[in-house]
Amino acid sequence: MLLETNLPLKHYSRGKVRDIYDLDDKLLIIATDRISAFDCVLPDAIPCKGQVLTQLSAYWFDYTCDIIKNHLISTNLGDFPDRLDGHLSELEGRTMLVKKTERIDVECVVRGYLAGSGLSEYKVDGTVCGVRLPSGLVEYEKLDEPIFTPAIKASSGHDMNVSFDVIADKIGSELAEKLKETSIKIYDKTSKHAQKRGIIIADTKFEYGLIEDELILIDEILTPDSSRFWPAQDYCKGVSPKSFDKQYVRDYLNGLEWDKKPPAPKLPQDVIKKTKEKYLKAYLLITGSNLPKNIYGMKC
Repeated sequence: MLLETNLPLKHYSRGKVRDIYDLDDKLLIIATDRISAFDCVLPDAIPCKGQVLTQLSAYWFDYTCDIIKNHLISTNLGDFPDRLDGHLSELEGRTMLVKKTERIDVECVVRGYLAGSGLSEYKVDGTVCGVRLPSGLVEYEKLDEPIFTPAIKASSGHDMNVSFDVIADKIGSELAEKLKETSIKIYDKTSKHAQKRGIIIADTKFEYGLIEDELILIDEILTPDSSRFWPAQDYCKGVSPKSFDKQYVRDYLNGLEWDKKPPAPKLPQDVIKKTKEKYLKAYLLITGSNLPKNIYGMKC
């Protein structure tokens, strides 16, 4: 279970889940098996989680390339620097070689259903990030149309939900409109595909960067870490849905006497096993196949 990496490369950044290394005009992004909840990295890893995040992102990047270019260059070990030959078992299946971009510090959230922080705001004033919704909606209800509800990225802690006007003031109205239009196009196409495969994408987030003023889709895309995935066959508005994402871990933690501050509690083996199964099931349903077999590393 890969919790961290230590490669003979210049370190670029380390997030809750990803370790990123600098290759001048490129980046090497490694999705570890770390899992976070309530802004805390848990002490236990979820086996195969990093492979699911990477391979599912690669699948969606290819599926959406007719809408927008993305930063992915390769997930093939043979395309990585030779000095990594001794680390192939760490990297296989969980690593992306990508173009380096000028990141736009906006979380581009698209919601197709009323859930999470959107529901909390709606209960107070009938809006989500300033978007007025019809009265009388209930939790988990499908919206008439998907809505764009951006957030400003935070260096630590929760990103801050804001209105579209705040984003337009921050980055310019033309670029803000482009982010909104592109994000909704991606959500429309991918959510219809997922629905046919038995998964509802309730909401998700996208990140973008610029290369010489060209908008590029970056980071991960439509994974169980960045999205709410619900089984379509069980969906009923007003009823808490099952999930194919890390909500299962959040639900377990919510049942503990924990103040949501570090250090996070350990996960029991049955929760780890069930979470792994959910991630693998999401990949299978969406792509129609199991994870590719590894040559060097752990079999999933």
